[in-house]
Amino acid sequence: MDLTLVNLDDPTERREFDHGRFEVFKVGPMTLGRATYEPGWRWSEHVGDGSCQVEHVGLVMSGRAAVKMDDGTEKIMEPGDLFYVPPGHDSWVVGDEPYVSLHIMGSEDYARST
Repeated sequence: MDLTLVNLDDPTERREFDHGRFEVFKVGPMTLGRATYEPGWRWSEHVGDGSCQVEHVGLVMSGRAAVKMDDGTEKIMEPGDLFYVPPGHDSWVVGDEPYVSLHIMGSEDYARST
């Protein structure tokens, strides 16, 4: 495998949807992602039909987002938080600042159908 550099200004793929986008980066053997959601964005309203069934591991870079599991468990994710979110959840931006996170796992199929 060759040494690879990928710049965040040059995603491999861009998945656009209302109030946001998900950029995919192929880096060596991995697929990473960057989520950018505007205030008012909500998974179940703007991307998916029902709860998200993708497993996510990532890092919040800016903004805040809530995540609510299908069992009712709810948390707020803030800058600097590393997160693991299992399948079966909804998520939405909290406040007036855009939410940006890097996804280490779960980028391959996330928001693909939009």
